[in-house]
Amino acid sequence: MGLTLAQKIIKNHLVGGNMKAGEEIALRIDQTLTQDATGTMAYLEFEAMGIDRVRTERSVAYIDHNTLQSGFENADDHRYIQSVAKKHGIYFSRPGNGICHQVHLERFGIPGKTLIGSDSHTPTGGGIGMLAFGAGGLDVAVAMGGGAYYITMPRMIRVNLTGKLNPFVTAKDVSLEILRILSVKGGVGSIIEWGGEGIKTLSVPERATITNMGTELGATTSIFPSDEITRDFLRAQGREEDYQPLTPDADAVYDRVIDIDLSTLKPLIACPHMPDNVVTVESLKGTKVDQVCIGSCTNSSLLDLLKVAALLKGKTVDPSVSVSVSPGSRQVLSMLADCGALSDILASGARLLECACGPCIGMGFSPNSAGVSLRTFNRNFEGRSGTRDAKVYLVSPETAVAAALTGEITDPRLLGEAPVITMPKAFRIDDSAVLAPATPAQAASVEVLRGPNIKEFPKTKPLDNSITAELTLKVGDNITTDHIMPAGSKILPYRSNIPYLSKFCFAVCDESFAERSKTAGNGFVVGGENYGQGSSREHAALVPLYLGVRAVIAKSFARIHAANLINAGILPLTFANAEDYEKLNQGDQLTLTDLKEGMKLGKILLTNEKTGEKIPLCCSFTDRQRDILLAGGLLAYTKAAN
Repeated sequence: MGLTLAQKIIKNHLVGGNMKAGEEIALRIDQTLTQDATGTMAYLEFEAMGIDRVRTERSVAYIDHNTLQSGFENADDHRYIQSVAKKHGIYFSRPGNGICHQVHLERFGIPGKTLIGSDSHTPTGGGIGMLAFGAGGLDVAVAMGGGAYYITMPRMIRVNLTGKLNPFVTAKDVSLEILRILSVKGGVGSIIEWGGEGIKTLSVPERATITNMGTELGATTSIFPSDEITRDFLRAQGREEDYQPLTPDADAVYDRVIDIDLSTLKPLIACPHMPDNVVTVESLKGTKVDQVCIGSCTNSSLLDLLKVAALLKGKTVDPSVSVSVSPGSRQVLSMLADCGALSDILASGARLLECACGPCIGMGFSPNSAGVSLRTFNRNFEGRSGTRDAKVYLVSPETAVAAALTGEITDPRLLGEAPVITMPKAFRIDDSAVLAPATPAQAASVEVLRGPNIKEFPKTKPLDNSITAELTLKVGDNITTDHIMPAGSKILPYRSNIPYLSKFCFAVCDESFAERSKTAGNGFVVGGENYGQGSSREHAALVPLYLGVRAVIAKSFARIHAANLINAGILPLTFANAEDYEKLNQGDQLTLTDLKEGMKLGKILLTNEKTGEKIPLCCSFTDRQRDILLAGGLLAYTKAAN
């Protein structure tokens, strides 16, 4: 029996475990990346391990999230990351150089290599044939120190593409179609492997859009083969030597196969407030639009923005619509300027934003009250835009332009003839904004610069055999990391200050949660299905840790968040019977008993002290995960091991 493409890369990087679905495996990691919203904490964790220099082939620190410097906090974080990167062997991508996933695809991604990043959209690298995972910052810190990355061996889902996209139907529509088919939890525990004759019609930027959006499926990662299209992209980036062909075996076996005929797809749109709430654009014809945002790590490539410029050329955006364009990298911005496309964008009335994540994480350009915003982004969670009552839709760049020009949701196929854009034979190469680290000999003299907003990692303690605590919060299904630990320009500057950040924990769900948790001392959180979906931000575990949350009990968990909870020393437990969720209410006093033995057996008993109800819970921890929890988290476990 042959191997899938992902299985081949896993086999080449396997350092522990067996390649059997559901079993824990350990992978050697070739590359890491961080961004500034998660990077400060990741580097504090790396420093705490006492390792002088990273042991990966390439580690890069990007500044792309917290680029609004309205106070000293973000600037201090950037200065800290730059100095710690210089000292410990990490490349530093300066503010303005671009979004981590776009720049990494352009300049550092290598087919067949493994990559983990402290950002959930790191699977973007799968568009170039990398096995790329989003992870918590502590997992990234361990990998930088030469440690393995542990995951549950995924199932394999094959998506066969046939046919060719029609004009004004895009890779974003392919992403929305697979979300319509699978839902935001349909990819959990799986790697999505794209193949079929149809992939030959998709460029690397288009493939990267699809692997980027695979994160919204809850998938472990997504990947395309590395073929001549990959080679052409790397050659144009001056990196042809990084190319290697990679394909699955002809007799590879998949757990599920999905067929999509590209020629049958129509322009699609994800409605508020979930990426899988997908309908056709034409079905929403005439819906008034207040704002359009074009960019993000999903749709800010040169290919995307050349199409946008061509559609806007000689036209003016509707006076009732506010439009922003965010190039994904300095390379993209420079090439738009060189060919005149940038002038066409600006002449239309669109506003040019920095080469950064920006509006995607609520970092500026929030919609008006109750505004309708069409965005080429990957998430439309409630409140993520920075305006709590905004209605955010996810669309392709072409659909975004159609709305910008008409002032309402409009099928882009009504715009006339689609522009024909070809990829350049050579990209403009300028890596001057990527700073190399000090040599090992120079590193000793490099001072790490810390500002007053940078606080230490929250204190943890070994797991007790029994825990009695109040149920301080009960929430429903599809709770995202944005619910747990919001983003936005008012909050993100405090990502390196857990005590201050704790004020905002679960504020989207219950503004009194933080104070109530402090009063309780210890607490439990109860959730529904797919708890913790969305971002890889470990702050959604570290802040509850700081507030005394000892366990989260849910119907099911998103992969990265469950791992982050374990890393923080918080028990992620599931209901043996989903209906038992109804037997628990906020304010109940709960007790978990015989935890050490229960963790081995995979069965733990919860007692509701208020009602006397006995509720069976399940867990599935490996020996390593049990040891991490018993030690009080991954940092304590790693320090003890060293």
